Amino acid sequence: MIIIPARLNSSRFANKILVDILGLPMVIKTAKQVSSLDKVVIATDSQEVIDLASEHGFDAVMTSSDHQSGTDRINEAVNKLNLSDDEIIVNVQADEPFIEPEVIEAVINRVKTVVEKDEDIMITSCYKEISSELADDSNHVKVVLDENSNAIYFSRAKVPYHRDHYENAVYHGHLGIYGFTKKSLNEFCSLKPSRLENLEKLEQLRALDNNYNITMVKVESKSFGIDTQEDLNNALRIFQNNS
Repeated sequence: MIIIPARLNSSRFANKILVDILGLPMVIKTAKQVSSLDKVVIATDSQEVIDLASEHGFDAVMTSSDHQSGTDRINEAVNKLNLSDDEIIVNVQADEPFIEPEVIEAVINRVKTVVEKDEDIMITSCYKEISSELADDSNHVKVVLDENSNAIYFSRAKVPYHRDHYENAVYHGHLGIYGFTKKSLNEFCSLKPSRLENLEKLEQLRALDNNYNITMVKVESKSFGIDTQEDLNNALRIFQNNS
């Protein structure tokens, strides 16, 4: 199941999940973008979004307005839906209206492997290669991997440090797509926010801080989350001829 956390209020871009994206509200455009892969449910704190989802044929679950993260919101939703512990849950942010279905499919397939092989993994996520220039931007989160493609660390800083300063260095840019089983999602949300999580403002560090594993899948993607009006303008310029 794909669950889209859809909080109406946004500090940087008011009601951004409702803005028009090629004729559809952003949250609905995101839902339609991935709806061919699995059932999509929208988890929200807004009756307006509940009604909008129904209008476009999507199920929605009302959740608390007090959640600090989208992960906590989808956790409430999956518990209200009474899903089985081994149900695969993928968290797709509402501000990703141009996310490629292939990216989500790669995460789903990796979680399936984790379940089938009973691997010691709490979270599955993904990354793409980014340039040194993009890695300079703290809004582009970087992930450092071990030899098994498990995450060692996530940071807004430019890591790892290339001591030899060679040209065309490539970094691993993290995409905020998360795959769980219901059981591992419940377990993650039972953990207290950690020191590193609070420092970097990256909730996935909570798992690493508590010695849980995050496996990463390499993908190719041109999509990016829309956090500001400038992001929206750039996304429409890049993607409107391809949708």
